[in-house]
Amino acid sequence: MDESLRKFRGNCNAALLRERVSAGHWVGELSTSALSTATAVVALHCVDASRHRPMIGDGVKWLVKNQNEDGGWGDTTRSFSNISTTLLVWSTLHRCGSGEVGAIERAGYWIRDYVGSLSPDAIAEVVKARYGKDRTFSVPILMLCAICGTLGKRGWSKVLPLPYEMAACPREWFAAMKLPVVSYALPALIAIGRARYEKHPPLVITPAFWVRRLAWPRVSRLLHEIQPATGGFLEAAPLTSFVTMALASVGKSDHPAAVSGVRFLTENVQADGSWPIDTNLATWATTLAVKSGVKDFDEKAVLKWLLDQQFQTVHPFTNSAPGAWAWTDLTGGVPDADDTPGAMLALRELMDSESAATCREAAEKAAVWLLDLQNNDGGIPTFCKGWGALPFDRSSPDLTAHTLRAWAAWRSEFDEKLQERIEAGTLAGLEYLRKVQQPDGPWIPLWFGNQHLKRDEENPTYGTAMVCRALEYISPRSEAVDTMLESGLSWLGENQNKDGGWGGGLRTPSSIEETSLAISALANAERFCGQVDRGIGWLQEATRNGTEFPASPIGFYFAKLWYFEKIYPMVWTLEALTRVTDAKNPGR
Repeated sequence: MDESLRKFRGNCNAALLRERVSAGHWVGELSTSALSTATAVVALHCVDASRHRPMIGDGVKWLVKNQNEDGGWGDTTRSFSNISTTLLVWSTLHRCGSGEVGAIERAGYWIRDYVGSLSPDAIAEVVKARYGKDRTFSVPILMLCAICGTLGKRGWSKVLPLPYEMAACPREWFAAMKLPVVSYALPALIAIGRARYEKHPPLVITPAFWVRRLAWPRVSRLLHEIQPATGGFLEAAPLTSFVTMALASVGKSDHPAAVSGVRFLTENVQADGSWPIDTNLATWATTLAVKSGVKDFDEKAVLKWLLDQQFQTVHPFTNSAPGAWAWTDLTGGVPDADDTPGAMLALRELMDSESAATCREAAEKAAVWLLDLQNNDGGIPTFCKGWGALPFDRSSPDLTAHTLRAWAAWRSEFDEKLQERIEAGTLAGLEYLRKVQQPDGPWIPLWFGNQHLKRDEENPTYGTAMVCRALEYISPRSEAVDTMLESGLSWLGENQNKDGGWGGGLRTPSSIEETSLAISALANAERFCGQVDRGIGWLQEATRNGTEFPASPIGFYFAKLWYFEKIYPMVWTLEALTRVTDAKNPGR
């Protein structure tokens, strides 16, 4: 390793080590959010405007201060204005910030330019069209607008109904019932569905009317039963706020779920008056750090902490079996198929002779959990098998690739029967990846995007890098796998920007995150050595040789809600340097 690269890597390692908490693992730091702040302000205002006046006032001030120059708001302070967040903030200011006339007017102009008018009907149609048949986010947005009065006197009539009574059915039926919300939005289905039912009851009494009336006591109890001890659904302000304001809007501020929701919101407000998109991604951040090749940390402490995060019982929210990991160490996390393979790979890195048996047992449970989750198309979904009707419940290339990589890392440690299951699952996963690879080589991920790509704000750089990394681990590799890998690597090579970095795609601004991911994928392919070196040079300059790491909003959370995470550029830069160093110094 040359001295320049050694110093760069050392600086990155030191920066990442400084991000540890006192217990030794990583928590990260999520971006604050105009959307989270707007929804939290409305929820607190609906529950008790007088009692929460100081917090509401601070939230309104933060929103006005962070309005974009064009008059709208994006999901983060580094995001372009979008119709969803702008509508939510505009409506929030109408109800809770009457003194902010200038901000309201400017937002109104932005919405009028986007929608064509400020007509409630036009606004409602634009929101519905943006999300299509997925009501996970369109219904909460319209509900908040109705609560705040920006949809007119009959605003609730424009809020699409949700069949909350279906939550009373056995959880095993949910995939077959094709609910209009994604799997992780069950609390919204219940609370908003009930609020809409009370605010705009049907004109004709039908059997469904009586079914809903009879189902409410049961689903009301269920809503609180699935609420985490912290009070935050998914540990996220938006979902918790939507549930809380829905209940409060129909006189149910004393409902246990609303009371706990308020507690969560008041305990998680930031010093500047805003709310982040989620509380933390501690498990995800820690596994990313371990996989990056970070050195000089307490591996035993991190290993123990990570093992403690594995779910040992059936999850009350998704009915998920034991054996998986969520993104956070808080009780509101839900087991998922990105954090679980991430944890498996981290365990493989941290395992020593003393912990081998414990790690093997944990990894075996996780491998089986992922096998049981695999969809019939061979792909891996995020939370629940078979919930493929809506976008954020489908199989996805990045999750499938992560799972294949984790299975490959552990397969030799398992018994023959499990090895056979993994082999079959791997073949099915590879066939899925072959089918969803784009004609020109890339793969499109589910949970990451790029706001500069106008075509659905996708991020083929992230997806392609993740799949290529996984395909390297497949052994033995068939001709079909080699063809997929070469096509993906070629796409990455062809989409490097002139400045040496990578963005979400060709001619999108280079970012530290996407450049690092591309370098990691290309590091072992000798024909890309020159491009990798140029990418390293771009990273050195962009990070001031590993001392500064400005983050980009490339993450999606809860129905394409953007976020950025402080730790992402650090871990992925260090991982890229680790990969390049290993490639240049094989065997060391």
